[in-house]
Amino acid sequence: MEGPHTMPETNAPIAPAVPPTPPVPLSALLAREDLALRQIAGPSDPSVVIHWAHTSEMADPYPYLLGGELLLTAGVHIPEAAGSGTYFDDYVSRIVEAGGAALGFGVAPVHDTVPRALVAACERHGLPLLEVPPRTTFSGVARAVWQLMAQARLAELRRVTEAQQSLAAAAARPDPVPSVLRRLARHLSGHAVLYGPDGTPLATAGRTPPEETGRALAALAAVVRPTDGQAAQEQSASDPAARPRPTSGPVVSARTASDPATTARPTTSPAAVAGPTSGPAASAPPSSSPAAQARSASDPATATRPTTSPAAVAGPTSSPAASAPPSSSPAAQAHPPSSPAAQAPPTTSPAAQAPPISGPAPVVDRASGDGTAADAVRGARPAAARPAATGPAAARTGAARPSPTSATDTLGDTHLSVYALGSGEGFVLGVATARREPGDHTIASVASVLLSLLTGEHHSGAGAARSSALVRLLLGSPPEEVAPLLGAGQWFVVHARPEAQPPDAVAASALGAALGSPLVDLGRDGVRVLVPGGRQPQRQAGWTLGVSAAVEPREWPAADAQAARALARARATRAPLVRHGTRPGLEDLVPQADAEAHARALLAPLAGRPELAETLRNWLALHGSWDRTAVALEVHRNTVRQRIARCAALLDADLDDPDVRMELWFALRHG
Repeated sequence: MEGPHTMPETNAPIAPAVPPTPPVPLSALLAREDLALRQIAGPSDPSVVIHWAHTSEMADPYPYLLGGELLLTAGVHIPEAAGSGTYFDDYVSRIVEAGGAALGFGVAPVHDTVPRALVAACERHGLPLLEVPPRTTFSGVARAVWQLMAQARLAELRRVTEAQQSLAAAAARPDPVPSVLRRLARHLSGHAVLYGPDGTPLATAGRTPPEETGRALAALAAVVRPTDGQAAQEQSASDPAARPRPTSGPVVSARTASDPATTARPTTSPAAVAGPTSGPAASAPPSSSPAAQARSASDPATATRPTTSPAAVAGPTSSPAASAPPSSSPAAQAHPPSSPAAQAPPTTSPAAQAPPISGPAPVVDRASGDGTAADAVRGARPAAARPAATGPAAARTGAARPSPTSATDTLGDTHLSVYALGSGEGFVLGVATARREPGDHTIASVASVLLSLLTGEHHSGAGAARSSALVRLLLGSPPEEVAPLLGAGQWFVVHARPEAQPPDAVAASALGAALGSPLVDLGRDGVRVLVPGGRQPQRQAGWTLGVSAAVEPREWPAADAQAARALARARATRAPLVRHGTRPGLEDLVPQADAEAHARALLAPLAGRPELAETLRNWLALHGSWDRTAVALEVHRNTVRQRIARCAALLDADLDDPDVRMELWFALRHG
């Protein structure tokens, strides 16, 4: 088995990260009639974008460029004999090495035309060359770039704001998780999936991707899914043979930004797009702009992060003035975790067990234990998963490396992103899109925050206490002894059925959270929730509820039957919620033992025929309505008629007699 792959050192120049500004398509600048710019060399690719406009007459502009600029020059620096040597080739190559996006050459007053040697050099190096006419000033070009940036930023902010409102509205629907995924897939024009703790897709939305894309997205999700890293660490420390053996797959950085010896080198390939930040709410990068420093790291709508590719876009800000140059370090900046997703428990990397992902190695953000984010490792394939520290070294430190909170990758032309939800339960949001646009990461981050709230455990009772209560019940303790672990006082039993699709685990958990209780039982046709008596269950949009009377724990079985009858009545009467009556009645005047004996004797002919007794119960409860009884029992109305006729024959009673009906109803309530 091969050992871990490390990132190879390279002597190739490292392109600086582009400024965190919205990209402006070069074609949009060329389309400005007031500028009259004309491209005379270089590729006419519509994907070419610029992030800045900068004027320089230096012979070597490399030290003064951040990357992504439209460099403007009048050729003052060009010597007279430049056309016969390598001056223009060296000049253009340095601009390309610095990450410049395009070159604008001003005609007059220094040069009447653009030098042919400069045109040829730009063609060789693939650098777009623009001719700036005499009547167009460089400041006019820069102003036009800023205007286009402001328009792009405004459009991005509007898109993010609309998406945030749409996602929040979806989270309030009866089926919140599928609704959020559908809205997310629509806003990103892609595919969204929620993976459970075991990696199984719980809900999907959008166009179904190819099978290969689905496998790659699932494998990438395994990179950020929390696992029991401490257990694996201890096993590895005690048994060298048990140490995880990495296989080919996504690259996961186990190095922190505080270790300069292990700083990753970002690739200069456009495919190496900087990944999402280490949580739904990303920290802003260091900046010299006061506007940029004023942005709140807790606001996902204003999160930014510099990247190493002009195509990678930082999050929106309130104005173009908020843009700032990135850090001088080419490595990814360290950011404190600013969201629940950034606080995932320590873990060894599960990527070692993930199947290989074709395409460039994914970019992984990892929140370190000291409040910083680990380096974003970008590299070429093939590469191996780098497991977190294990063995004796891990034993000495006493803690496993934290798991990453988000990761990105590409498969062909498809962009893949995954986000570990902040609930800490192992849920992961995966997104596959055909293109990456400004604001996509922010929109996906908003969705991950909402899904974290929807899938997170509702802490009305401690998980340890519930676990203890379950163990005691399984070992034979009566409910009244176990109940104090869950909460004091009386309890409601709620039976619920969704109005549309069958219930699923996530919808059931969301219902429990809305009712104020984590004690949820998901059945085939409905959901049961045990609610503390201090929280009166209210109607829930998209659900039909039956609520029992508030009872002591020893009466939970009776309350369960009450809630079931209330739900049947609610469905039959099309009411959103029906509560079991609590007024004293005739049954309170008869001793319980006598009532049960009378019920057994009266209903003896129906013994062994539970479907007849249940049909009779619902028919009497619904005042002899054939249609509503059929709805409650989910059978045909003729089936109800046949069963009631059979009951009348077996009981030898006239079911149209109100006295008979009263006596049978009394017996059915105690039978």
